[in-house]
Amino acid sequence: MTENAQLKALEQLMPATHGADEDIDWPAAEAVWRTRFPADFVAFMGRFGAGTINGEASILLPLPKPGLQWDPAEMAEETENARQAWMAEGGRAAFDIDPESILAWGVTGGSDILCWLTTDPDPDRWPVLVCGRHTADTFAVYPYGMAEFLYRLFSDEFDVSPVSITFWDGGQLGFVHWRKAQRRWQEGRNPETGDPDPYAGEFPA
Repeated sequence: MTENAQLKALEQLMPATHGADEDIDWPAAEAVWRTRFPADFVAFMGRFGAGTINGEASILLPLPKPGLQWDPAEMAEETENARQAWMAEGGRAAFDIDPESILAWGVTGGSDILCWLTTDPDPDRWPVLVCGRHTADTFAVYPYGMAEFLYRLFSDEFDVSPVSITFWDGGQLGFVHWRKAQRRWQEGRNPETGDPDPYAGEFPA
């Protein structure tokens, strides 16, 4: 299955109805992170962009962008959080890797940080590294790219869940781009569902 096919398969489970092309300046992102990015992530940013999944997981921006109401989540902060968690757990004694090879691309509502392990020079061969909060192992590597990992997660293909929470119930998965979510909030609607929300618009979600 190619990277584009992986994204297409993922979209069968999670339509990009409320996604948007993030229009990333990839040369700038590569300069900041000193690496290319996996093809499936580049394709995801072009089809879905950054945003939330069922209100319980977020896909991060590779570069910061100003928000309409608050700044959307981006890689730098969560990458630093994952590297600090690695240090707090014992560093190389607990998980023998170079912390510079940890690069975050997502988070869950259970405080798990979804990362790549960037040791391979080919970004399309980077496995997913989960820095878990309430998982069997604090650090676990899965031999899939981002899109395939999410597809397998949403298809309930893991014997033991790699994340701390279940943020889907077997029904339709919903992705909402961060800009659309903030516009909904400004309009007094729930950022994830679009339903009227008496608390929306009063303070950042």
